[in-house]
Amino acid sequence: MVALATLLRAASSTRKTLLTFPKLPSPSLFSTACRKTQCPPPPVAKKVPFSATVHGVTWKDPYHWMSNTSDPDFIRYINQENSYADAFMRETLELQNTLYSEMLSRLPPDITTPPHRWGPWLYYQCIPEGKEYPILYRKPAVERKGWVASIFTSSGGYVHVNTCRVSPDHRFLAYTVDTKGDEQFQLQIKDIADDSVLSQPKVTGVEIPNSFSHVYNQDDSCFCLDIASTKDGKFITVNSNSRTSSEERTIVWFINASNPRAGLQRFCHRVSGVQYFLEHHRGIFYVLTNAPTCKDKKFSGIGLYLARCRVEDAQSNNLEDFFIPSDDMCLWDMDIFNEHLVLFLTKNGSASTCSINMPIDFDNENEMEIDSLDPWFFPLPSDMCIIKPGPNEDFMNTVYHAVLSSPVIPDFTVDYDMSTRTFSIAHQEDVRNISAGILESVGWKEWKDIYEKYSLNDEEVTNTDMHKNESVWWKDYSEKYYCTTKEVISHDGVRIPMTILHSRAAYREGQSPGLLHGYGAYGDDLDKSWCPDQLSLLDRGWLLAFADVRGGAGPDFSWHERGRGLNKLNSIHDFVSCAQSLIDDGLIHKDRLSALGVSAGCLLVGAAANMHPQLFRATILKVPFLDVLNSLLDPSLPLTTLDYEEFGNPQNQSCFEYILKYSPYENIPEGACCASMLVSAAFNDSRVGVWEAAKWVAKVRDTTCPSCSSAVILRTSMDEGHFGGGGRFASCREKAFDYAFLIKNTDLQKF
Repeated sequence: MVALATLLRAASSTRKTLLTFPKLPSPSLFSTACRKTQCPPPPVAKKVPFSATVHGVTWKDPYHWMSNTSDPDFIRYINQENSYADAFMRETLELQNTLYSEMLSRLPPDITTPPHRWGPWLYYQCIPEGKEYPILYRKPAVERKGWVASIFTSSGGYVHVNTCRVSPDHRFLAYTVDTKGDEQFQLQIKDIADDSVLSQPKVTGVEIPNSFSHVYNQDDSCFCLDIASTKDGKFITVNSNSRTSSEERTIVWFINASNPRAGLQRFCHRVSGVQYFLEHHRGIFYVLTNAPTCKDKKFSGIGLYLARCRVEDAQSNNLEDFFIPSDDMCLWDMDIFNEHLVLFLTKNGSASTCSINMPIDFDNENEMEIDSLDPWFFPLPSDMCIIKPGPNEDFMNTVYHAVLSSPVIPDFTVDYDMSTRTFSIAHQEDVRNISAGILESVGWKEWKDIYEKYSLNDEEVTNTDMHKNESVWWKDYSEKYYCTTKEVISHDGVRIPMTILHSRAAYREGQSPGLLHGYGAYGDDLDKSWCPDQLSLLDRGWLLAFADVRGGAGPDFSWHERGRGLNKLNSIHDFVSCAQSLIDDGLIHKDRLSALGVSAGCLLVGAAANMHPQLFRATILKVPFLDVLNSLLDPSLPLTTLDYEEFGNPQNQSCFEYILKYSPYENIPEGACCASMLVSAAFNDSRVGVWEAAKWVAKVRDTTCPSCSSAVILRTSMDEGHFGGGGRFASCREKAFDYAFLIKNTDLQKF
């Protein structure tokens, strides 16, 4: 593991001061009582004197030594913490087993995805009965009796397959695999024809022979280099880009795939804040960019537009605007097929996906409105529904595969036929031991209403549009579980969407416990898809809430901008406002609110808990990013330089001072009664060092109320990485532990 380097000292002559933090008041509207546990005393971590000085500010960090993960004292300490966590949770073993059994009972014995065509083959995945991980299969698209081949399966134990690609002739499978959890992937190539892995040593890197010409070198660690082909396979693109979608400075080259030795052609030069993404269709490049070429459009750097140019004129300064969204619309992404273009949009904050017939007349020099492109908007069964792309590798396909889900609708795969503008449900996740309202023979009238709701034009939908899909049906649990979205007013008046989910039978308004989820980083969505494990909480009366705070995904790209960098405090205030709203509106019991964060989402939860120590009864922090300032001051860590765009570079004084305001590790309130905490870490985590969780727990115990902090436990997996074990049974076991912790610490037996 990479050890945390000595913090840089400022060259400034500014007087060095010892950093201290004021004790935060405990707002009276939050009432978490001081709690005592019946466990033995928790482990006490050793302290080693260490101080750091940056920009004239000095602070002490006696747990800095934990960043040396090979230190025997550190291994001993986390083993002690694991033993303490087991002792703390021992009284819940029966509950854990009950929860685990419930979750297993909802799982089908085996799981098979619907097959998807790619060239002459149908590819699909299957998890056999009793197995943890999926196996990749294929069979000929033209049926041959008994001809099915397994082309990839894991050998058991931890496995994380990051990238999996089939060669154009469908003979070879290339994949990168991690078997330790440290994300040090090894490239392997399998000959599908004879079911053997190529005998050469495993590839851990790429070396260019002297006979090869130098193509492109990326020296800046703030940028990643991506090599991909256009979907039709005609061109290879080389993209040098940074991590976030907002400050990305992209340089793009392309190579004619039929003549790769002809060399790279530059499509654009790097311009700060400008990005380009290329696709090709019949001699024309279609380009997603945030820099419209239209003279009367002011460049904001926020939001994407669609432009195009002929291959022979392929340079960014030759682009012509093709589609620029209106002010109430946002373009997020595109996919391209031989006969169709698929656009991913939001209009007034509502997500939509549409297909447009291709090709489109290039000689039309006017910028096109969405209505003039004759789009077909894919119907969705609910405005709470999330649509995610399925496997759509086949450029020649006319069917778009999508996975739909909502908090009350199990995932189902929909095949949208873009040629006939009809759709069918190919598969829905099987959930056992739960009664469902099943909508059968929905009929054209209902789907017509759904289509019109999601259409962005006012034209009446005809029979041709819908083709009278009377056979469509899906499982829906909205009669059993209630789901809605409410808006919460944040500290600055901005409305924050919050999704609320509870059982119609078990929930008790004002008395039920609640669990608030948050993430709020990188412009990523907060996962609100169907999760059958959650039913174990819902059926016990819990209310689940999901706060879409700024910094995550939102109605447009500015939502991310307003919650990152020097706006990061907005995310935290949004989360606190959502938590307060659950209490103030009487939706849950005021003493039974918990919070859950994962990775960068733990920054959100940890900072909110510091600001309002009595807001949460319990928190779960999984692979937590909590030692924000120290990690960002260490450029030797794998993700630090990439994270400067998201959180700021503390070598810059203004960023340093801002991060210092909220960084959870530096702002633990002294003497406060803190929430019970389950902190989960992974020893092999290369994204968030295992020491961050260990330092946090040690400092919380050292700083806050001793009685309350004895309910802070650290659980470290010694053989997993950032994404956990991954298997379906292991996931249920982990969830059962988490839920038992929440139930134990919200005194549900008194509810």
